[in-house]
Parts: sequence; C-alpha cells; structure tokens
Amino acid sequence: MATVERVSRVQWEGDLSGGGGSFSTATSGALEDSPVTFASRVQDPAGKTSPEEMIASAHAACYAMALSNTLSEKGDSPERLTVDVVCTFDDEALKITALNLDVTGEVPGITPEHFEEAAREAERMCPVSNAFRGNVDISLSTHLGGHDSPGYPVVEEGTAEEEKGLVDKIKDKLRGQ
Repeated sequence: MATVERVSRVQWEGDLSGGGGSFSTATSGALEDSPVTFASRVQDPAGKTSPEEMIASAHAACYAMALSNTLSEKGDSPERLTVDVVCTFDDEALKITALNLDVTGEVPGITPEHFEEAAREAERMCPVSNAFRGNVDISLSTHLGGHDSPGYPVVEEGTAEEEKGLVDKIKDKLRGQ
C-alpha cells in the first residue's frame, strides 16, 4: 500500500484566550507563518485563520478532485467546478458538528440528475469526507446550469435500496414533484 504524508507545523505562544500562533505547510512551503488565534476561531477572524477554515479548504479541494475524477471517468469532463464548504464549530461543545458542501459545475452535456449522481458518488469517494464520516454531519447541494438541488444530507452507511430511494427523491425534487 502506497502512502503519502504531508506535514504542517504550528508554533503557539501564550494561553488560549490571549495567545496566538502561526502555521506553515512544511512539506510544500505553500503557506508560511499564517496567523491563527482562538479569537479568530470564535469571533471576528481579523485576517487570521482557524482550524475550521483550514478543514473547509482541505475538504473543498479534496472534493473538487474527487468530483472531477468521477465526472471524467463517466465521460463528462468538467470545464469548471466551484466548491464551497462550510465547517461548523460548536464552541460550547468544542466539536466540529457539520460540513456542508455546495458545488457548482459547468459540465457540457450533462443533465442535472447525472451531475447530482456523480456529485454524491464523489462525496462517498472523497478521502476528507471519509475521514469525518460517522462523526460529523455532511451535506451536499449541487448547482448546474441553473438547476439547483434542494440540498440533502449525505446518506451514511446506507443500503443500496436506501441510496436508490434517495436518488429517486432527488429526481422527484428536480422534476418539481
């Protein structure tokens, strides 16, 4: 089994409420000394990032790769995919509670139903989604050529029959039933 490792480094100074730190992507060097504080996590970011923003970024990038691959394997290469991810942090429970993916695709010749199907398949294949599955609520909404999905929660550990039922519900919603 081939594995790939990536390293990020954080240096923190001070206590939680008054302290702060910076992180760098040690493997690639793409990000250097990016500031992070607890205040940026639960209040105004003020130009600083948070673990949740980094998780949302990682999830968006990973999912875009998975969807691009899924569509291409089906013969529907995308021209453009825009993925927004909202990572929700409950600051009282100190827990990440939800990841909401919202994808807009420009894919010539694909129907909204096929795009939705590919989007769901890609979510099941996305390594970041799989890292959180079972611990965090994951939802997915799709948009294609003016056709929007109503946004359904991702089915976890569903049987083929349950997934077929979800697909049927999605198709009915898209048809306006």
